[in-house]
Amino acid sequence: MIRINENYTKLKASYLFSDIAKRVSAYQQANPGKPVIRLGIGDVTEPLPPVCVEALHAATAEMGRRETFKGYGPEQGYAFLREAIAQNDFQARGARIEPDEIFVSDGSKCDCGNIQEIFSNDLRLAIPDPVYPVYVDTNVMAGRTGANVDGRYEGITYLDCTPANGYVPQVPSVAADLIYLCFPNNPTGAVATRAQLAAWVEYAKKNKAVILYDAAYEAFIRNPEIPHSIYEIDGARDVAIEFRSFSKTAGFTGTRCAFTVIPKTLVAYDAAGRAQPLHPLWNRRHTTKFNGVSYPIQKAAAAIYTDEGKKQTKALTDFYLGNAALIRQAVSKLGFTCVGGENAPYIWINTGRDSWEFFDLLLNKAQVVCTPGAGFGKCGEGHVRISAFNSRENVVAALERIAQALK
Repeated sequence: MIRINENYTKLKASYLFSDIAKRVSAYQQANPGKPVIRLGIGDVTEPLPPVCVEALHAATAEMGRRETFKGYGPEQGYAFLREAIAQNDFQARGARIEPDEIFVSDGSKCDCGNIQEIFSNDLRLAIPDPVYPVYVDTNVMAGRTGANVDGRYEGITYLDCTPANGYVPQVPSVAADLIYLCFPNNPTGAVATRAQLAAWVEYAKKNKAVILYDAAYEAFIRNPEIPHSIYEIDGARDVAIEFRSFSKTAGFTGTRCAFTVIPKTLVAYDAAGRAQPLHPLWNRRHTTKFNGVSYPIQKAAAAIYTDEGKKQTKALTDFYLGNAALIRQAVSKLGFTCVGGENAPYIWINTGRDSWEFFDLLLNKAQVVCTPGAGFGKCGEGHVRISAFNSRENVVAALERIAQALK
């Protein structure tokens, strides 16, 4: 008799953004004459940078000629992209990362979920709250947690992120083996200082733990004192895996390209306590279950590291940060406190009321979609996330509608 993986039955009924989509769809069906502005899900709206489009066209033309046609490429990514990443994203910032420590993929969401396959199922987890739901849900699927009791899964050490600590989780007093960190943070937009990251690196060393560091939004950092990579911290090579994405950096949400960094010095331990390097384990998983990102997409990704590409991608992230500044200003004027929006494309608003209630209020009275904080964890209750990913025209219109609805 075929059986299911019963860990899936522990999950909440549906994914946060599926719930939002259903509510918005129901509202639109009931109110077809009221256009909705979406400032909820973190999907980009602006076109790809011109250098990426040009690279796509050129690479596609190559695929049409016998002498330049490409079939299967290296699963880990083409050397031209891995070398550009290593030099520009890490070595230029003093982080010692080599091209062969980089694995190109089709998205950080996939990598954040898949990476847990190389670790044992009896790990002690430490995960922030609020948090990107994929971190928790994939570990539930893998069987690393108990049941969901009062909104939290048994077997996870939750790292509370609250107004009191600036929404940056503190090192816990108990030991953990696998630690999830995300900076600039999704959903709060908070950033971590060098000292705060150094404390986590020291904690991981002390506990022989591994940090899974999601830096998908690092391109939005404007404060020169804030690290873009955990590998800017001494010793991080020995305790951390980093995830990066071109989705928000260069608008690749629809073209799909990202990468994961696993230093060759990073180890975990087998049942006998012997150190085992993680790089070959992930390489084995990656080459077995993934066939690589297409050549044209990788050429488009590499184009952002040219001089013109750097200018165009900065202009793109500057545009969204301009939206974020308008949102912060409007939210503050309405009397709410908020974080984010200065080094991140998300604004985390302390509403002082039930987050789904506030979501419904904005949808029904302003026709604006936000993301209820409760969907990111217990500590997200009383908050909503507003995304800066939209046109300037839509952001301005949405803020006017919100101001009217909250009068």
